[in-house]
Amino acid sequence: MPDAGCGVTVGNFDGVHAGHRAIVSRLRELAQPLGLPAVGVTFDPHPAALLRPDGPPPPLMVMRHRVETLLSIGLDAVVVLDTTPALLALTAVAFYNEVLRGCLQAAAIVEGPNFHFGAGRQGTVEQLRDWTSRDELGFAVVPPVLAAGEPVSSSRIRRLLATGDVGAAAELLAAPYAISGKVVHGQKRGASIGFPTANLGGITTLLPKDGVYAGVASTAAGQRYPAAIHIGRNLTFASTTPTVEVHLIGFAGDLYGQSLEVMFADRLRATQQFAGVEALTLQLRQDVAAASTGAAGLLGAALAAERRALTVTRISG
Repeated sequence: MPDAGCGVTVGNFDGVHAGHRAIVSRLRELAQPLGLPAVGVTFDPHPAALLRPDGPPPPLMVMRHRVETLLSIGLDAVVVLDTTPALLALTAVAFYNEVLRGCLQAAAIVEGPNFHFGAGRQGTVEQLRDWTSRDELGFAVVPPVLAAGEPVSSSRIRRLLATGDVGAAAELLAAPYAISGKVVHGQKRGASIGFPTANLGGITTLLPKDGVYAGVASTAAGQRYPAAIHIGRNLTFASTTPTVEVHLIGFAGDLYGQSLEVMFADRLRATQQFAGVEALTLQLRQDVAAASTGAAGLLGAALAAERRALTVTRISG
């Protein structure tokens, strides 16, 4: 961190939802007039992984995506703290003195109203307000962002994903919900009936409710395709193992071993058991047509964002 210090916000930032974006915006408002960078501090793994026997629920984002998103919405840097027993044992005042003031040289701090810190989550925003006032630091508490009269939170987004409502989740995230994994070998049943799929393995984030979705798949080479996505067991073939299968509409080639990111646009239907291959094939044709339509807006927005980023790069270069 620079000698002059920085503006700081601390949190898990899972999903980097609309509430987190409001905190980042307020931090920039405090830090920029002081000529200081705005810095986010997060933890890996989630503290609950060490503190609770059952651990935290699956995250909404992998750490790489979380950091990239935080930087994209206005932070100048993200510090990822290793979550160790020693770190979790720090009292609230020790965390403030040693981490925020000592290591980061915080000159301004911004948090949400439910922020807690230190051993046993004993530290509160009221204490932060007192300590920052004493030390003549900038400080702000950002009220919750409301959607449909309720606060936006990572827990609320998880509940929406558990029902398959990826559209409502995207509104709270201010971005489409996305997962990523590596393409692994599957049963190749889709290819045998004209609908080849990329089977995703190694997914560590939360999966939406089982079903068929419209979305956009992005390859490691940066190519984007509308996609029909199936999550769950293949009931027609009496499969007992849940899978994530992605049919990239218009793609031809080999993706085995490559990374694939999938953004969700809408849930098309629940998983179903069909009487046979012919009935399944007929439904897949309908799914692909619906996915092409459902993903069109999302694909257009992604391509437009890519063009804007390219334009900025050319100007700045």
